[in-house]
Amino acid sequence: MSLMLWAWPAAADEGQWLFGGGAQLQALDKITARISTLDVEVGQPDQYGSLQIIVHACTYRPPTMAPEHAALMEIRNINHLGEVLEPPIFSGWMFASSPALNALEHPVYDVSVLACKKD
Repeated sequence: MSLMLWAWPAAADEGQWLFGGGAQLQALDKITARISTLDVEVGQPDQYGSLQIIVHACTYRPPTMAPEHAALMEIRNINHLGEVLEPPIFSGWMFASSPALNALEHPVYDVSVLACKKD
């Protein structure tokens, strides 16, 4: 059994980040060049192609600060039988302003954060 730890974005404990109820993601199918916008609720698995995406948290800065959105996500492959495969192919924070900082490395799909859904 492995223990996975995630740190909140810097200064989250200082009240500088707000929490949203979901994330708006952009997904690219590199084969067809089709771009899709996904609205994923926190804690609810969503599927895009052969990927399962789970957003664990989505945080954003208040309007008085520099704009930033970050989502804590896990992304897993789904095989041809519809089974979700372990381990995740991505696990961690993605930042809207720096999509290449911590990106999904997949031969067919790209996923990036656009914004958090504000409650």
